Amino acid sequence: MASSYPTFTLSEKLTDQQVEFFNIHGFIHFKNFITKPTVESIIDASKEVQQKWINTDIQKVNGVPIKYGKDIDGKKIVQRFAFINQHHKTLSGLLLDPRLSALLPLAGEDSRLGIEEKDGMVFNHYVNGPESGFTKMGWHTDGLRDIFYGGKLNPMLNVGVHLSTQTEENGGLKIIPGTHKQSIYQMLFRKKYFLDNRPDKDEISILPEAGDLTVHDGRLWHRVAQSSLRGEPSRRRVIYIPIIAGKYVPKNENSPTVFYQRFAGIVK
Repeated sequence: MASSYPTFTLSEKLTDQQVEFFNIHGFIHFKNFITKPTVESIIDASKEVQQKWINTDIQKVNGVPIKYGKDIDGKKIVQRFAFINQHHKTLSGLLLDPRLSALLPLAGEDSRLGIEEKDGMVFNHYVNGPESGFTKMGWHTDGLRDIFYGGKLNPMLNVGVHLSTQTEENGGLKIIPGTHKQSIYQMLFRKKYFLDNRPDKDEISILPEAGDLTVHDGRLWHRVAQSSLRGEPSRRRVIYIPIIAGKYVPKNENSPTVFYQRFAGIVK
């Protein structure tokens, strides 16, 4: 099902209409959060971090495995960066935008940007090439993380800053609206985590343009569909910043790899 939902403009305070839309559907899409030159500067920054990590063979950051792959020309690239905000001023500077603070009430009281927790600011780089290691991701909810962390199931939102323009042919983020209100049983067993990437009759496509921002509740069932395109037209870059509530659990270079991240090998 193609995207057919309303879009909004993000300012330093959410409107009642925006809050109501998010509470009902579990996601919201804001147009033109950052400019095209800012998009390019962020991509350039990611390339700088990538080269440093490749040169020094970084395998984990704060206990989170880094996902490497091959570009369409066969060169090694980073396809999933964790805590990238801690490795370049351009990325950490993005977090200072006051409009991001306007999103915190969507997760309830005492919520915060999880820039030192979970996986920090994540930068995903998808490309559908012959040797790519990251082209899709099966159905999952992010609520499963809290269970593996051994904690209470707290609200967790994913703020997506999109650096590529999406079309239906590009695959990309698919969500099932309203499933953030499901029972714990449904969250655990409605689908086979990461193994199932089949379309769902109730899913919708999130189709942003470069510079847009989206927010989706981590308790929603969501997946990343593989692009039907190959090579350069399939390239897609997106940043995810978590908004979390509950106990503050920062990570550092001595943090262990948590259990659920052992599933990383089946994520393509």
